[in-house]
Amino acid sequence: MTVASTTGSGTAPLQRFAVLGAGSWGTTFGKVLADAGRDVTIWARRDRLARSIDADHVNPDYLPGVHLPATLHASADLDAVLDGVDAVALAVPSQSLRENLVLFREVLPPGVPVVSLAKGVEIGTDLRMSELIGSVGRVAASRIVVLTGPNLAKEIAADHPTASVLACTDHDRAVAVQAACATPYFRPYTITDVVGAEIAGTGKNIVAVACGLADGLGLGLNTVASLITRGLAELTRLGVALGASAETFAGLAGLGDLVATCSSPLSRNRTLGARLAAGEELDAALAAMGGQVAEGVVSCRSVRDLAHRHGIDMPITEAVFRVCYRHLPPPGMIRFLMDRPHSRE
Repeated sequence: MTVASTTGSGTAPLQRFAVLGAGSWGTTFGKVLADAGRDVTIWARRDRLARSIDADHVNPDYLPGVHLPATLHASADLDAVLDGVDAVALAVPSQSLRENLVLFREVLPPGVPVVSLAKGVEIGTDLRMSELIGSVGRVAASRIVVLTGPNLAKEIAADHPTASVLACTDHDRAVAVQAACATPYFRPYTITDVVGAEIAGTGKNIVAVACGLADGLGLGLNTVASLITRGLAELTRLGVALGASAETFAGLAGLGDLVATCSSPLSRNRTLGARLAAGEELDAALAAMGGQVAEGVVSCRSVRDLAHRHGIDMPITEAVFRVCYRHLPPPGMIRFLMDRPHSRE
């Protein structure tokens, strides 16, 4: 396998990308890169799906009805996908990232940017995705670029305008990825607050489950607005305790992603919450999503553990955890939150 030139400040633009993972977001980001004029190949674990993307220009399993660019390619051959690339995007679910990194780390090209698309904190270790990529994937922190913000895949795949965030401790590397993926409908901004970007991107899924529960109970916009606002407050508390900037949570990575994920019927996490409110058991609600991952279900466990370790009060996260794993009836979530002692905002 040959390796393209390493990238950073003062080097050639990023042109050849590999996207590892053919789910809805990985496929959509591959489309964004192709529309930006990059040479992109998606790695799909299943050869049938790879052939469908490559030959028929559709992803029937995860992005049905979306016509993909003819310049977007796919393959089930990992070595071929990574050969000569300038950058790699990791697009596998957060809780399976570790096992995939064991496979990827031996063949990831050295020196190139690694763009993390997953949003989550690993159960059992409390590691954020960039920390997991660093420790298991053996990738230097300065090479890891976190993509977050309002990222509803179906809207972006339909070319609906959106702004997103690229976070990296090496600002020049974030700028290089920014230049590579900007399109008329996809506008990325850069920050250096990786911790804030990841905590915001993880926690918004938990709040979206809570909003789905409230919506499914028919509680109206006052309740949903309260959950979004107080959810933002508790995510900010946790992020700042971990070294993030409070400013990040007021921007696209925080408030922007919260509004999109908590409000849209396209949000898997909001949809899951509504199913639970309708009386479905968790396993049945997850099965009804046809293989799509609702990260808020697992994130409420790992973020709760992280909050307990650092002594951070996160009542909405706790309430969602109790609904998902302690059999608290959905109406009980509201009672749990409303009966808390009164305090200053």
